[in-house]
Amino acid sequence: MSAPALRFGIPIPQVFMDGKADMELVRRTVQRAEALGFDSAWVQDQVAGDVPLLESMSLLCYASAVTSRLKLGVSVLVFPIRNAVELAKAAGTLDHMSNGRAILGLGLGPVFAGDRYFKIFGTSAGTALRRFNEGLKVMRLLWTQSRVTFDGEFYTLNDTAMEPKPVQQPTLPCWFGGQHPDALARAARNADGYMGAGPTTNDDFAAHVRILRQSVEQCGRDPGTLPISKRVYLAVDADAARAKSRLDEFFQSRYPWMLESNPNFVADICAWGAPEQVAAGLQTVINAGAQMIVLNPLWDFVEQMEALSEEVLPLLQPPDAA
Repeated sequence: MSAPALRFGIPIPQVFMDGKADMELVRRTVQRAEALGFDSAWVQDQVAGDVPLLESMSLLCYASAVTSRLKLGVSVLVFPIRNAVELAKAAGTLDHMSNGRAILGLGLGPVFAGDRYFKIFGTSAGTALRRFNEGLKVMRLLWTQSRVTFDGEFYTLNDTAMEPKPVQQPTLPCWFGGQHPDALARAARNADGYMGAGPTTNDDFAAHVRILRQSVEQCGRDPGTLPISKRVYLAVDADAARAKSRLDEFFQSRYPWMLESNPNFVADICAWGAPEQVAAGLQTVINAGAQMIVLNPLWDFVEQMEALSEEVLPLLQPPDAA
């Protein structure tokens, strides 16, 4: 069997450190990405937190209005803090606004940290998994059935309708995140795709892919129905030392606890330097099993995308040819 074609996505500018959204940068980035032939554009999710990050679904709706081909995804929403019925409506609306280009990424959120985060939203870490599973059932029922009757722990629907249905049929695609073996097994059973987190090291991602593939085989699923992807932070720069210094500065401010536990954290998750160096870093991720990579520069979005398209991506090979 031949290897699937490699696909590449880009991030939509979403973090504005001065607190003022630059929508012209957003428009220019997504339109240039489309012109360059990238497959998809992605946002991340944060509702409560210190990072000045725009709300994910709203930003995707804007991107849908200024593009015509890019798939538009979020990787990934913290699902248990959201109302599944409202999210089903919002995602279906995005799918219509984009003419069938929406991808809804879902994750459990920081359950390891206990209730502190979940109580902001009136939920709890202890119910997160049950809310996730039940909410997914409710959304898929609303997207596929004319009327839904459902009696669950968190949702009760009595002959409930939701129209219009998503453009994408049989249902709007839901991609899962998560790194725990149980989360990977859940993705193998129920997800339409898997998104590896950017802060996941290359070695850990390779291990996650092995678990995913084993779980897919165990549940008798066609592996071709579960695309595997990963976000990779990068910087194309002939001055590799300068690029590494800027990456160190970013991650020291964004993920200081990661660097405390792993001083080589940036080297383990990022690719930087001349095009050949960046391509070598991306090839490692491809060989580990990524079929789609979100190429995530942290500055000079348009210039970085152009360098990636023209100088880096032509150097890459599918894993069976590497």
